[in-house]
Amino acid sequence: MNLIDIVLEPLSYDFMVRALATTLIAAVVCAVLSCWLVLIGWSLMGDAVSHAVLPGVVLAYIVGAPFALGAVLFGFLAVALIGAVRDTSRVKEDAAIGIVFTTLFALGLVLISVTPSQTDLNHIIFGNLLGVSEGDLLQIVVLGAVTLVVLVAKRRDFTLFAFDPTHAHAIGLNPRLLGAALLGLLALTSVVALQAVGVVLVVAMLIIPGATAYLLTDRFSRMLVIAPAISAACAIAGLYCSYYLDTASGGMVVLAQGTVFAFVYLFSPRHGLIGTRLLARRRRRQKG
Repeated sequence: MNLIDIVLEPLSYDFMVRALATTLIAAVVCAVLSCWLVLIGWSLMGDAVSHAVLPGVVLAYIVGAPFALGAVLFGFLAVALIGAVRDTSRVKEDAAIGIVFTTLFALGLVLISVTPSQTDLNHIIFGNLLGVSEGDLLQIVVLGAVTLVVLVAKRRDFTLFAFDPTHAHAIGLNPRLLGAALLGLLALTSVVALQAVGVVLVVAMLIIPGATAYLLTDRFSRMLVIAPAISAACAIAGLYCSYYLDTASGGMVVLAQGTVFAFVYLFSPRHGLIGTRLLARRRRRQKG
């Protein structure tokens, strides 16, 4: 089997084409958003919101409403509860996040266990990339497009909010509103990625690409290009590996992202653990 056959064989199946489209959309949208999450320091918040949307998605399924509606409502509910626990008690924010998102995630698990369904709702937890229907793909395309358009259109405002919310307020922007908008987009993005990797692994797609790009460049504009490029490449590689190795598709996609991060962490010339030492040694030799 030559290289062309290796590339084309999976695409002869409709379910693989839909899986590839779903993975690429989720990878790109998650990667773009991850750049701001990493800069603001919202990695744990991303974990909280991505898990807290589970009961919202299940309730939306029960009443026949769009998954995105339930996800956004419970995403904001999680943020409100975290703020309430933090501001009205001695509990610190990291502990409040842990309490709220695990409780809401557990509620989602309970709802799944008692909800009669013709489909396996456990796919929400672990993903069902190879079972994406045309209707699912259409929803993912619409949500992904909306999220990406808003992120690109408001990128300057979001970037200023990430770097200096005080200055953003001084020039007339509303930091609270920008933060709420990012959280809403985070909830929508979680729905986009749910079908690909499930609730458990969504946080990886929301954090790893941005963290990887952060180690490769000091310019945010380049991060917004590097992160989705790496994420898309890992999505393709992970999906193809899962096809030929007969492994879990969502898990392979995230594993590919984690492998690339490990390589960059070690060998990035700017911030890599080994790369910076090699660069310093080379400079000393040139001076000597």
